[in-house]
Amino acid sequence: MSVICLLPAVSLALLSFYPVTVFSRRDVLELGDADFDYLATEHETMLVKFYAPWCGHCKKLAPEFQKAARQLKGTVQFAKVDCTAHTVTCGRFGVTGYPTLKIFRYGKDSAPYDGPRTANGIYNYMMKQTGPDSVHLKSKEDLQTFVKNYDASIVGMTDVQRGTLSYLRFHRSVLLFRPPRLSNTFEGSVVVFKDYLTITNVSQFHSICVYRYGMCPHMTLETRDRLRVRDLLTAYYDLDYHHNVRGSNYWRNRVMKVASKYTGRGLMFSVANKKDFQAELEDEYGLGTSDGGELPFVTIRTKLGHKYVMREEFTRDGQSLGRFLEDYFAGRLKRYIKSEPLPEKNTAPVKVVVAESFDEIVNDPAKDVLIQFFSPLCPHCKKLEPVYRELADTLHSDPNIVIAKMNAVYNDIPLGYDVQGFPTIYFAPVGKKDEPIRYQGTRELKDFLKFLKSEATVVFMMGFKKKFNF
Repeated sequence: MSVICLLPAVSLALLSFYPVTVFSRRDVLELGDADFDYLATEHETMLVKFYAPWCGHCKKLAPEFQKAARQLKGTVQFAKVDCTAHTVTCGRFGVTGYPTLKIFRYGKDSAPYDGPRTANGIYNYMMKQTGPDSVHLKSKEDLQTFVKNYDASIVGMTDVQRGTLSYLRFHRSVLLFRPPRLSNTFEGSVVVFKDYLTITNVSQFHSICVYRYGMCPHMTLETRDRLRVRDLLTAYYDLDYHHNVRGSNYWRNRVMKVASKYTGRGLMFSVANKKDFQAELEDEYGLGTSDGGELPFVTIRTKLGHKYVMREEFTRDGQSLGRFLEDYFAGRLKRYIKSEPLPEKNTAPVKVVVAESFDEIVNDPAKDVLIQFFSPLCPHCKKLEPVYRELADTLHSDPNIVIAKMNAVYNDIPLGYDVQGFPTIYFAPVGKKDEPIRYQGTRELKDFLKFLKSEATVVFMMGFKKKFNF
């Protein structure tokens, strides 16, 4: 008889027993062009952060990265590379946005880090890269202790004999035990996969893992990216499963009661701690801490990035949530768009675009549009500004092309535009507005003009062609 539990709960068990180490600057190595290869090969596993000093996301990640490095000292080496000072190394590893995290293992190619970016999330993710694949449970007591976890537990059972574990009634099965804190009357606490794990059916097992938290998962900073690959409704309130399980489940049960009526319609449901997502609620949905009081905020974010906010107060009978969902499925809800105000005047050669005017300007079916996404604090954007303005001046008399810019910090970026760093420049041609072309050339006037000449749908005016020898 053998019982195997896979990683989801193992990493939590390891976390609770991991010793605290003393802070040291050497927790995070500083690497550069001269010593990267030499120092990287000294470590079995290394997590490297490629960053820029001016990058706001990098500054936000820094304390979490440092904390995780301290927790994992002796197991995983952490390092960082300043890409403004060490461009060769960053170029070798294809770094185009900040921060970029990559995992390096001795004797192997680097791999992208696609996990969460909080200290606990980084810790758990990296422990799964280095820790044991399973633990052996020998008794009913071992099993009961094992599944009483904050997280979900996965147990593989082979040749289970009658006796110690026969009460489970499952032989040669994989069982997923949902977290006890999320127990409810709307769904079972155990999901069963009644087959051997083979290459052909492992994808079916993966589908169990996707639903390991049930109909209404607890979304955290660590799990949000995995949950948001689908259309997702989230109720935010004073949720605290560490200190108030009953109170946390009060609103979750009300969400689930309504959610159970909408299963199979393509929308997933979740609950989250309002405080954990306070900055996001304010920045992405315009919801302040005073809105709603103790009642949950409710939002929907689709996998395409469309956002909706429930404006009616959440009622305890769930009827307001039901009305919100009926309006959503009927297409009656207005999308929430984070946008700066429309400029009073927009007559300069470089047109200012905000989220509310993006369709009008960039998606104008009669115009080719070159748009720059920038951050007010980005020094590269400031350096580009005079060249970009000269480009707009040069093409100002051409009625077929628009040179535009949008503040990517204060406006929602539309689907199809991948903006990971600044400045990011795209060309949206006539007839292919849903297939914008990313500009990857050098940022000189002549190079911009050559790019536009090759991509424009209408022949350029002849005025500048002779000047630039086209």
